[in-house]
Amino acid sequence: MDVVLSLTQTALELGLISALTVLALFLSYSMLNVCDLSTDGCFTLGAAVGAVVAISGHPYLAIVAAMIAGMLSGLITAFLQTKMGVDSLLAGIVVNTALYSINIAVMGNSSLLNMNKTETVFTKMQALLKGTFLESQYKMVVIVIALVLVIVFLSLFLETRLGLAIRATGNNPAMVKSSSINTVFTTIVGLVIANAFTALSGCLLAQSQKSVNIDIGTGMVTIALASLLIGNTFFAKSSIPVRAIGVLRFNMPAYMLKLVSAVIVVISISGPYLKSKASLVKRNYALNKKEGN
Repeated sequence: MDVVLSLTQTALELGLISALTVLALFLSYSMLNVCDLSTDGCFTLGAAVGAVVAISGHPYLAIVAAMIAGMLSGLITAFLQTKMGVDSLLAGIVVNTALYSINIAVMGNSSLLNMNKTETVFTKMQALLKGTFLESQYKMVVIVIALVLVIVFLSLFLETRLGLAIRATGNNPAMVKSSSINTVFTTIVGLVIANAFTALSGCLLAQSQKSVNIDIGTGMVTIALASLLIGNTFFAKSSIPVRAIGVLRFNMPAYMLKLVSAVIVVISISGPYLKSKASLVKRNYALNKKEGN
């Protein structure tokens, strides 16, 4: 029983950390209508930068540094799209490819960083909660605080004038341009903020597991997109705070995770098309049956 509870807690912690990346895609994909394929590399960038700064003795500054690095990644992706005429999908792929080399360089030409003796925000929280009933839940406390802050920020930001402009850019770019709103600026801001959340997710995962390898972010875009599509399916007509919460899901820590996530993405994307085809087949069948009678 203790083993089951331990595995459940670990899965919950990993899932909620990954949920920050889901919220990043919620902003870029659902609100801005841009599929950012640099997610994997940006996640690793946040983990690498956060680990290096934490190892130098600054666990809190590591979070800030990771988010700034993520913002720079988002800025480059947005620049390629808006100023260089590169397709959004290709821009994400190019940045993701470049980030592999950058991440290796950040990690000191190594593919692995060990943080076993490094003080992190989690060890800081563990010391703070020592002797309280939450002592054993110190990781969960840190993760929940981060999630709540991000959800509150998103909820408030997307109701501001700039936030509404970002949402309008995703819904109807032509109308936004005719309204004298700078779509280049809104796209840049949206991707910068989204990538900051992705990097934050990577940083927290690195500090939580006290290690970073170059493949830590592999498949994150698929997992996050699957989570996002599931959340949007059930909360599509809800308010921004409810939708933000709805995109979170608990990821299962198993080797089949990426395959299941890929299948979910395919089903979610092809679902409306298959549904329309099924309705057409049903209608044709009904007509043929009626003519036969």
